[in-house]
Amino acid sequence: MPAHPATPLIRIALVGDHDPRITAHQALPLALERAAIETGVQLQYQWLATEHLHDAGQLEGFDGIWCVPGSPYRNMAGALLAIRVAREKQRPFLGTCGGFQHAVLEYARNVLGWTDAEHGETAPEAERAVLSLLSCALVETRDLIQLRPDSLIARAYGSQRIEEGYRCRYGVNPDFAGPLLAGALRASGHDQAAELRAVELDGHPFFVATLFQPERAVLAGHTPPLARALLQACREVQR
Repeated sequence: MPAHPATPLIRIALVGDHDPRITAHQALPLALERAAIETGVQLQYQWLATEHLHDAGQLEGFDGIWCVPGSPYRNMAGALLAIRVAREKQRPFLGTCGGFQHAVLEYARNVLGWTDAEHGETAPEAERAVLSLLSCALVETRDLIQLRPDSLIARAYGSQRIEEGYRCRYGVNPDFAGPLLAGALRASGHDQAAELRAVELDGHPFFVATLFQPERAVLAGHTPPLARALLQACREVQR
């Protein structure tokens, strides 16, 4: 009889400063473990604290990168380095909450060439703060999101209309949204007030970032579709 193929091993880097008090950080390992069972893969994940991330070589061996909530990060440069590696090396990437914000910032600085781009949380007086305070803080709230029909995120959810939870005070500054989203970085989700809530990168196997925290769904007993989609993308890239 032919041998059964080995179960693929997927290694995920969780980029962020782990804090067991943060609800999203409690949810992340559970979300990945459930997704691994459903996708039929072996899973290894490792927390990579931003303060210790200084070299792209530290991300070698990981199949995917998840930039997690919990900003401001202790070392913004470490988070931006991980995002840049994922973008340039075509490594499957998911950014949630703070990960969304820093994915936008990395793109602004390194793709658009806006070297003066800043995050309004850490540089509130910056002239080019591409992330600014939301008109209404989204702290422990849930809302409906309309997804772009042809987007990776809509395919992951199998729906164009979803409801997710937030713990966030900063989003894309509307003053810069036009040029930010005029190229490869594209809007893929908006809330009921037409505010941007998700983006993805064209020409990349899987690069999705959401202002909401999809990982929280696991705490209600549901497998987050984006956790499953991240592992599936890693498996596809391995093949």
